[in-house]
Amino acid sequence: MAEGETKKAASSWLNVAVDYGPLLVFLGVYRWMSPAETSAAGEIIAIIYGTGAFMAASVVALLVSKWRLGKVSPMLWFSTALIMGFGSLTIFFGDPTFVQLKPTIIYASFGVVLLGGYFTGRALLRILLEAAFEGLSDEGWLKLSRNWGVFFLMLAVLNEVLRAQMDFEGWLWAKIWVFLPLTFLFTFSQIPMLLKHGLSFEDQDEVLKDEPPTG
Repeated sequence: MAEGETKKAASSWLNVAVDYGPLLVFLGVYRWMSPAETSAAGEIIAIIYGTGAFMAASVVALLVSKWRLGKVSPMLWFSTALIMGFGSLTIFFGDPTFVQLKPTIIYASFGVVLLGGYFTGRALLRILLEAAFEGLSDEGWLKLSRNWGVFFLMLAVLNEVLRAQMDFEGWLWAKIWVFLPLTFLFTFSQIPMLLKHGLSFEDQDEVLKDEPPTG
């Protein structure tokens, strides 16, 4: 593998680690602290410790992104700020609802912003991704912004459905086994449209590397 391809693969895996690493830390600490027998108090303690670890890991992920990738995406700044805010509320009140609402707010906010930009003729996803896809036409950026906007709103609804129907641990696992595969499949599904609007075959791997983070 050429040096450039090696760096590209490493960057892609680092993006995934930055997006989903804190969530895995959250799940690991929560599982470790969960009581052997069912206990409401023990469950709350496990959630509080997991949330604290989640907050710390999110700050580390932000610093790693800045150090290794040389940048911190606007969405990562926004996500980290919400994690710190809603995580603090979760710890203070001992209520996991706050940390569970964080993804819904992120998805809904970006969905509304992207669709608002689309309907006013502005491809705001180009700003979010810092024009990562060279050669993509203005129409391609608009369509990509629209599609991601709709997808984000669908994720917001899905998060609320799963939050209402599943226990806390089941919801955490769903973030890994439901949201991550859905995001990958959706990102991959956009490649044919992007190729029709100026993306070169050589750059199609960048689509999977530079998709908006959804962790």
